[in-house]
Amino acid sequence: MADENKVVADLREKFGKGAARKLRVLGKIPAVIYGHGTDPVHVSLPAHTMALLLRKANAVIELNVDGTTHLTLVKDVQKDPVLQIIEHIDLIVIRAGERVEVEVPVHVIGEPVAGTIAMLELNTVRLMAEATHIPENVQVDVEGAEDGTQIHAKDLVLPKGSTLVEDADVLVLNVVTPSASREDEEAEAADAAAEPATASAE
Repeated sequence: MADENKVVADLREKFGKGAARKLRVLGKIPAVIYGHGTDPVHVSLPAHTMALLLRKANAVIELNVDGTTHLTLVKDVQKDPVLQIIEHIDLIVIRAGERVEVEVPVHVIGEPVAGTIAMLELNTVRLMAEATHIPENVQVDVEGAEDGTQIHAKDLVLPKGSTLVEDADVLVLNVVTPSASREDEEAEAADAAAEPATASAE
């Protein structure tokens, strides 16, 4: 595992909004680790490091808590709806070889036929994957795809070791020919109305 995914966590003994606020002032985030029948472990994590790690979907994080190592996966992130500050993180304990259900981003590659656009209907897809080998994304190749092309979950080429959890028939991507926008239509109508007036003025 990359060193940047290794984080030293501090055990947390004080709880409540006041204690959480003090932690955030110190650049830390309250968090809880749970899973595999173990008692929840309440910790605080370095805010800056976690913010960087959370940019990557489904990052596996190795936490060192008082010399004990916990392999974890971020389960939930609670943010302040206005300030977008991370208020709390839930992490679940995982084990090498274990399979977990995750949401993986859908990444479009290639260009469809000229004049058409690829409309992504599903931004993430639910997969079952090995906990320590979660794919970064699922790629959808639309190179040369024509108008009317539809790609459903069952059509996706999944990364090795992953299986589909998502409804197989759900629409993931649609290739369409965009119609003229309302603004364009209004502009054309205005030009057409202006032409006779210009002619009579001459």
